[in-house]
Amino acid sequence: MKILLVDDEVELTEPLSRLLAREGYEVDVATDGHRGSRMAAEDGYDLLILDWMLPGLSGLEICRQVRSRQDTTPILFLTAKDTLDDRVDGLDAGADDYLIKPFELRELLARVRALGRRSLQRETPSASSRLVFSDLELDPGNQLAYRQGQSVELSEKETTLLAYLLRHPNQVLTHEQIYQAVWGEQDIPSRNVLAAQMRLLRRKIDPKGVPPLIHTVYGKGYRLGSV
Repeated sequence: MKILLVDDEVELTEPLSRLLAREGYEVDVATDGHRGSRMAAEDGYDLLILDWMLPGLSGLEICRQVRSRQDTTPILFLTAKDTLDDRVDGLDAGADDYLIKPFELRELLARVRALGRRSLQRETPSASSRLVFSDLELDPGNQLAYRQGQSVELSEKETTLLAYLLRHPNQVLTHEQIYQAVWGEQDIPSRNVLAAQMRLLRRKIDPKGVPPLIHTVYGKGYRLGSV
């Protein structure tokens, strides 16, 4: 899961970004509102963590900008503003959750996990939607893939795995990201299980004589791409 953390308190952002990285999240940091706004608009994040009071542009303004683009990325406010009116303003602007400083790290991680699940649900394709990359097409509702016009039957897990890859083409997806997206936090398999599942999927969509689309990025994870 990719997180954008926007906060001007370096004494908070440095240890917090390290903690989130240890938990398997990919974290980008911005320390002023204008940069945070640009990054939120340009990159595909799964969660935005915003401080309210920022140099240049407030977290509340960033939140409103995100929602004005019909962007439904989950937003968590971290702020010292703790009045009822402040909470109402933040939620009315489109925030999904609100955590008052100072906070317990365990509670923050629990809220990040909850919002991460919401982000994955938001990305899950409907039964009728198809995902396409190059000459590969996936029909999730019928658990069918098409490669160069030939249909291939998939298991439920293969369908979920391929759908996740297709939603993030040309991106390196870490083992941890794939675990969370495909298995969930309650049923994380060993790395050997993931490797075996990926091998089965490759046999079906990357048969001999066809340019491979699933690539191993050694020491990191996997990437769906033409090269």
